[in-house]
Amino acid sequence: MSSSLQQYGEVSWRDEPGAAPVDHSVFCAPILRKVPLRGAVSRTATVNVGLVIPMNGPAGIFGLSCMACSVLAGEEINEQGGLLGREVRLVPIDGAGSPHDVARRVATLARKGQIDAVTGWHLSNVRQALAAHLHGDLPYVYGTLYEGGEHTPGVFLAGETPDHQIAPAMAWLAREFGVRRWAVVGDDYLWPRGSATAVHNFVGDLDLHITEEIFVPLGQNNFSQVIQRLRRSSAQGVLMLLVGQDAVHFNRAFAAAGLDRRMVRLSSLMDENMLLASGAGATHDVFSAAGYFGTLATPDALELHGRYARRFGADAPVLNSMGESCYEAIQLLAALVRQAGSLDVRNIVHSTNSPVGYHGPRGSVHLKGQHLMQRVYLARADGTDFDVVTQL
Repeated sequence: MSSSLQQYGEVSWRDEPGAAPVDHSVFCAPILRKVPLRGAVSRTATVNVGLVIPMNGPAGIFGLSCMACSVLAGEEINEQGGLLGREVRLVPIDGAGSPHDVARRVATLARKGQIDAVTGWHLSNVRQALAAHLHGDLPYVYGTLYEGGEHTPGVFLAGETPDHQIAPAMAWLAREFGVRRWAVVGDDYLWPRGSATAVHNFVGDLDLHITEEIFVPLGQNNFSQVIQRLRRSSAQGVLMLLVGQDAVHFNRAFAAAGLDRRMVRLSSLMDENMLLASGAGATHDVFSAAGYFGTLATPDALELHGRYARRFGADAPVLNSMGESCYEAIQLLAALVRQAGSLDVRNIVHSTNSPVGYHGPRGSVHLKGQHLMQRVYLARADGTDFDVVTQL
């Protein structure tokens, strides 16, 4: 592990092992500034939270939004007195690259006592590797929507799952638009494969049909062969299980082929950054299901929007579901630690025998088993923004 440690306000960034020093202030400085802390917070003893987020690769498009929302959550917790009377400090770790390498770096920090908990937005194969490397020694709150089925002790899930996200969205599109035949297009790794399996478990009950499944390597930018298959398909809709920049390339190719005029697209991982990158001309009839959107007009969501704008200003990264999920994960971590009165995983797990919940941007949420129960909404792309059409 490189000894290089650069600090920006409440956040420290660990460089890649053996890498040349990087001036992370290029992207950190506009976001990370010191703010006065309120409450009885000890700044000599800290709670160091490993924040695993991708800063490059297909999912790097979400990185700055995830960083900003995490900083806001950490600052708000510190203004309320911190955790266990200690200041929360974030230790971001780049979640892009090999899952094993990411997990090894996080486990090294944990073993050296340099982090007390882990959270963030990262891919499911990274989550799986992290859970295996951490051995339940630290509380780990995974903020990301995912394929479902995670039950590793000490891992808590703040994101949406297909049964509460994709299933009701497909049912709604069947009722409102008559979309019953679906093609699945996804990246070839754990989340898309697992989500596709989950879809097969409920399409029969909804009288829906999967006409074909197409998986491409993560990081794909050429979708010509996929487009050719979809041209010949009888599908009325495409379930997109593509990450970040991959989905952007697909959207552009899909629209250029004119397929957006005969098929809808549904994604459980589509945010405003991806709409902007796709371009307004490539987002016709794109639907997304999520627990949060930047345009969600509930009082709780609007309150977060105001706090975010005041904190980061007009040039802030886009406030979106991926970034907000990091805010949500840190708030869930805080709720768990406060209820247990401890950072010890055994105490935290034992404390969940009693109800755990809080009120935040997604309204009142609560833990059921290891999963956060929350409202999910369906939104339709309007150019480069989302119009929330219904609660699912």
